[in-house]
Amino acid sequence: GLLENTAGFFFPHSSYGLDSIHEASDPVEAVRRSEAIFIGGGNTFRLLKALYDHGLISEIRKRVFQDGIPYMGSSAGTNVATVSINTTNDMPIVYPPSLEALALVPFNINPHYLDPDVSSKHMGETREQRIIQYHEEADTPPVLALREGSLLLVEDDKSTLLGLTGARLFLRGKSPVEYKPGSDLSFLLRT
Repeated sequence: GLLENTAGFFFPHSSYGLDSIHEASDPVEAVRRSEAIFIGGGNTFRLLKALYDHGLISEIRKRVFQDGIPYMGSSAGTNVATVSINTTNDMPIVYPPSLEALALVPFNINPHYLDPDVSSKHMGETREQRIIQYHEEADTPPVLALREGSLLLVEDDKSTLLGLTGARLFLRGKSPVEYKPGSDLSFLLRT
């Protein structure tokens, strides 16, 4: 399957077996048996809809929070790990029953974040402008904008920005704040 091929590409020397959830006859049981969960990229709306359609939202949350199994997300898999998919860069090609996601962290992440290009003649909105617009709505959580080459490692109550490129943190009503690799972002877990 596609997930096996994608994950197999990224983990070619892994000693773990890899089971693709989309090939499981019972996806909920497959999650219950898993020792770790990796969700890769694709369209975030389609991915979240599939998680809802197969009844996996509460089961993944239980496995991560109660049973303590590791979760790793890449791209759309990162988006669905957050509070909601409201800050995804994807087009809504399908409609999940809710934009609320797994809420494995109490904030949103915008993967593949691109800084505004001040020399650009493009008149469209930048990602920065879109995230600021998102925060014009009441009760919106922080948004951590991860550039290519960065990742957020969350272990228990500690959260560390890793990689090469850093990230920007957007909070409602405040200017974005830049964070370098190695930054302790544990305070975001208490938002």
